[in-house]
Amino acid sequence: MVSGGNTLDGINVLVTRPAHQSTFLSDGIRAVGGNPILFPVLEITEIQDRTALLDLINRLETFDLAIFVSPNAVNKGMRLITQQAALPSSLRFATVGKGSAEALHQFGVDRVIHPDERFDSEALLEMGALQQVAGKRVVIFRGVGGRPLLGDALRQRGAEVEFAECYCREKPNIDVAPLLESWSQGKINAVIITSSEGLRNLFDIIGQIGQQLLKLTPMFTTHERIARTARDLGLEHVVKTEKTGDEGLLLGLQDYFQVPDSI
Repeated sequence: MVSGGNTLDGINVLVTRPAHQSTFLSDGIRAVGGNPILFPVLEITEIQDRTALLDLINRLETFDLAIFVSPNAVNKGMRLITQQAALPSSLRFATVGKGSAEALHQFGVDRVIHPDERFDSEALLEMGALQQVAGKRVVIFRGVGGRPLLGDALRQRGAEVEFAECYCREKPNIDVAPLLESWSQGKINAVIITSSEGLRNLFDIIGQIGQQLLKLTPMFTTHERIARTARDLGLEHVVKTEKTGDEGLLLGLQDYFQVPDSI
C-alpha cells in the first residue's frame, strides 16, 4: 500500500475498473485521504457456449505453454481447468502481468513467466522465454474478441497458437445521471482508466455532456496505448504514470495533487 499522509484529501477519484477488481485501488485511494467513486465501465460475464473451450481444456496436455492475458482469464480459465483434470506436469505458464501471475499462484501454479515492469502483451513478447517458440504449441486464455497481437506475433515466430476464450466483456447498463450531476458540480477531480475498451465504454455511457466534462478532467493510466486512445478522443489532461500497476496509479495521483510546500 502506498503511504504518505492524506495527500489526496478532498480529491474524488472516478474508478472505472470492474467492481470485483477495484478493491486494492479503492482502499489505496482512501488510505491517502481520497474518495474513490466506483463506476465500473466493464462487466465480466460468462460465455454462453463452452463447447469449444471445454474441448480445448481436455486437450491441454498437448500444449507446451499456456498464456493468461488477465486475472479474469486466470479465474475463469483455471476454475474450469481444475474441474476437468489435474494440470499437465509439462505445461509452462505465462501471464501478461504480475496480477495475473499472483492469481495463478492461488491455483497452485508457482513458476510463471511474466514481465517485471510494463504489464502488457508487448512486454511479454520481449521476454527471452518467448523468443524461441518455433514448433511449440501455445494456448492463450483471454476474453472473447481480445487483442490479436500476442497470437499473431507468436505465429510469426513459428508457434502453433489456439485461443481459449473463457469470458465476455460487456458494457454495463448504468444510470449515469447521478454521476453527471456530481461531475457538473466539480465533484469528480480525477478519472482512472485501465483499458482502452473501458475508456471507449465510458465515453459512450456518459454521452456528450459527460464527454465534455471528461475532456477537462485529469485522466490517469499506466499504459501509453490507453493514453494514445484518450488523446485521440480529445481528452486534454492525460497523465501516463511513471510506474505500472495500482501502485503506479496511486503514486501518480499523489504526485499530481500534492500541495507545494509553503515558502
